[in-house]
Amino acid sequence: MSYGQGGPQSQWDPWKPNSQQQPWNSGSDDGTPDWAALAEASETRNKRRRVLFIGGGVLATVAIGTAVAMAVVSANDDNPTAGPSNLPASASLPSSGGAAPSFEPTSAPPPLDPKDFISSAKKDTAPLSPDTLFPGTRLTMGDVVYKKGATADTKNCASAAGGTLPKVLTANGCTRLMRVTYSTDGIAVTVGVAVFDDAARATKAKAQASGKKSLVNALSGKGVKNFCDAAICRTTTNAYGRYAYFTISGFTNGKNVTTKDTKVFRTGNDLAQFTVNQIHRRGQAQASAAANR
Repeated sequence: MSYGQGGPQSQWDPWKPNSQQQPWNSGSDDGTPDWAALAEASETRNKRRRVLFIGGGVLATVAIGTAVAMAVVSANDDNPTAGPSNLPASASLPSSGGAAPSFEPTSAPPPLDPKDFISSAKKDTAPLSPDTLFPGTRLTMGDVVYKKGATADTKNCASAAGGTLPKVLTANGCTRLMRVTYSTDGIAVTVGVAVFDDAARATKAKAQASGKKSLVNALSGKGVKNFCDAAICRTTTNAYGRYAYFTISGFTNGKNVTTKDTKVFRTGNDLAQFTVNQIHRRGQAQASAAANR
């Protein structure tokens, strides 16, 4: 069979397998290629390639766009309103040095009250004597120096008191009465500290002794002459914790004390203040020891 003549020939399609190529000498026997037909076929192939490339690009773009959309939807699934407006405030962001350590809130226990320890015999257990309350041989209050004289200590409280005080001390259960005397410039003062089981008894004894002829006996000796045996002297009464404390002050030459004798009043006030300070320090020492146990 001749390729240029005869029956129908199958059309060659470069994109279809097993298709038959058109003979070079289609329509001519001289063997010269049909350049116009070849150019037309080449143009057709190029157009098909462009269409395929463009279509593929669209498909790829659509696929990428779909993937991005799916990623965005997935990222926002937990919080549909997530966005710049929901960013935490800058103050709540951790610093560059890392998150600050956190600690459980703690609170320090309240300090122990010194007065609690000197208000009950059960807590007030520290050693007690005239020398622990009134240590040393001299006492300076402001610009005045007081020389320490004799001391005394007895469990028979009534024996060291006068006027109505013995009865008051006995009625309220006084367990001990300590005394100490100080002197300066011809003035002497005796401080008496009565000890009770609790603060209620001491407070009651103070109330019953105040404003009445209740006084602690003046204590002489160790350089201090007798004083306040018959002369008028100045007395004070007070209480702190389970302690009631009394002062009696006057002239060592037997002179009566009047309201004009401000030095005598100051002497009594100085020793009363020093006494309550010492009782309070006793409570502080015991409170501190209890806190450190």
